[in-house]
Amino acid sequence: MKSIRVSSRFAARLCVALFPCVLALSFAGCVRGPQPTAKFEDVMVREQENDSRQDIRQINEMLLATMVNSPPPTDYILGEGDLIQVTVFEDNNLKSEGRVGARGSVTLPLLGPVPVQGLTSYEAERKIEDLYRAKYLQDPHVSIFVKEHVSGKITLMGSLKKPGTYDYFARQRLLDVLALAEGLTDKAGRTVQVRRKSDDPSHPKTLFVDLDEIIKNGKTELNIEIQGGDVIYVPEAGTVYVDGAVKRPGSYAITQTMSVQEAIASAGGLSKIADDNNVKLVRLSSNGTREVMQLNMRDSGDSSGRNIELKDRDVIYVETHGLKAMTYGLRVSVGFIGFGFDPPSTNQ
Repeated sequence: MKSIRVSSRFAARLCVALFPCVLALSFAGCVRGPQPTAKFEDVMVREQENDSRQDIRQINEMLLATMVNSPPPTDYILGEGDLIQVTVFEDNNLKSEGRVGARGSVTLPLLGPVPVQGLTSYEAERKIEDLYRAKYLQDPHVSIFVKEHVSGKITLMGSLKKPGTYDYFARQRLLDVLALAEGLTDKAGRTVQVRRKSDDPSHPKTLFVDLDEIIKNGKTELNIEIQGGDVIYVPEAGTVYVDGAVKRPGSYAITQTMSVQEAIASAGGLSKIADDNNVKLVRLSSNGTREVMQLNMRDSGDSSGRNIELKDRDVIYVETHGLKAMTYGLRVSVGFIGFGFDPPSTNQ
């Protein structure tokens, strides 16, 4: 009987000790029940991120295929500043050495200035042979040796796996040079900016190329040829590009609920030659086409469009006021390739 009482007392104490734990576990089980599902907005964000990664993977796969299938570079493209040696085998007195000047020409004996910029070494040799054949030699043979490569550089910047400056010795297209940087990062946007020298050095040309148009819609004409000296910039997704008559044109990160007016303010505001009654918002629609919306920043009402919420890859372009441009003595030149323009001087 004594051992039984001890066991009963022990059991009673054990029940008293375990009761709070059992109660807590039971309560937790009741409260927990089926777990709530994630918010719809969170699910949508994750789906968009997965779609974006898949798109980037598809683009990078095409870039890799482009790099594997493209023929190896065979000839150097001559450009400003290159030092070349020209040998005419039939007449050693015609052997010369000179730099390609700012106007793209090299000066040769008897011929004077000969335009060679943008030609490969082989093309320049054939051109010089034809010029000597026309007036001076019966069957000339010309050889060009590039002693100093100056123009053969391109710069890759932004959301690329290996950005940097690369030697550029032969003609290549946009996808080829993006492959040099081993493709895009997961955060990359789809609109590539190609900044290029223009006739006016103070006003470089900016070309916009939509990679989706090339990859998904097969618009190979947008896979433009790259030139020596080009700067290729891939912004992160979630950016808007502001250009035209603003003080600091460029790419800007879209803050939460960023409006057109706020984006222009981020670009330093309108310049002195801006036409605030003529602002364009270019947006990629769901069906892949570009929509151009005409905005009026002078009007403070809702119908002006100044408070439109911006989306990734939007482009804002502020036109130049004709009378103001004439007053400041500026020349406007606009040219499109995909979507590109050569803006006037607007940082005033």
